[in-house]
Amino acid sequence: MTLEICASNYQSASNAQEAGADRIELCQELAIGGITPSYGLLKQVLDTLDIPVFVLIRPRSGNFTYSDAEFDIMKQNILLCKDLGASGIVSGVLNLDNTIDIERTQELIELSKPLPFTFHRAFDWTPKPVKAMYSLIEIGVERILSSGQQASAEKGLELLTKLKDKAQNRINILPGGGINSSNASIFKANSFNEIHASASTIKTVSEIPEISMNSSKFLSDTDIYYSDETNIKSIIQSLHA
Repeated sequence: MTLEICASNYQSASNAQEAGADRIELCQELAIGGITPSYGLLKQVLDTLDIPVFVLIRPRSGNFTYSDAEFDIMKQNILLCKDLGASGIVSGVLNLDNTIDIERTQELIELSKPLPFTFHRAFDWTPKPVKAMYSLIEIGVERILSSGQQASAEKGLELLTKLKDKAQNRINILPGGGINSSNASIFKANSFNEIHASASTIKTVSEIPEISMNSSKFLSDTDIYYSDETNIKSIIQSLHA
């Protein structure tokens, strides 16, 4: 069984290779579901590690429906990953109703070639997962990363198994979400050939600072945060008052 480790920093990627994982999905900021890693992290991992690296292409947190500018950023990042030697691309686009944006996703797939394309966990928001899977098969997606539309892949096992059986080897179903040493064997027993895990642990490296750099107000799947033009103008006006 193939084990893919979701690595959000260089140490995680290095540990994945040293521990014997088969593949890495490289991203940053797991707290918000992952976004595209920086150029520096990409280059360091791809230059120094031998394990296959699939790269998450997601320009921001929040939903998976993107502006034209955001979509252009995604395409530029795919080209960068190909130039640097990535082994695969992990991405996808949804419409505002959370159905698959076929046109844009297909454009990303074509741009990614010859690299394999994984449709990421945006799939878990789709209202009709079986229909969505068939659509992704038609446009050439190689695998779908999913928790079975539940809080964890173990809880979503019924849907994941249903998808795998209906796929009939035309697309790989990659269970991911809360997979660890205590439940990994469940997926092997149910004939999945790949699993996705972060295998994370927490190491406290300093005392709690008096001023926190984390902000809970930014941790939302339903909100998109941006610098507002009106607010910026108001600040400038106040400085010139």
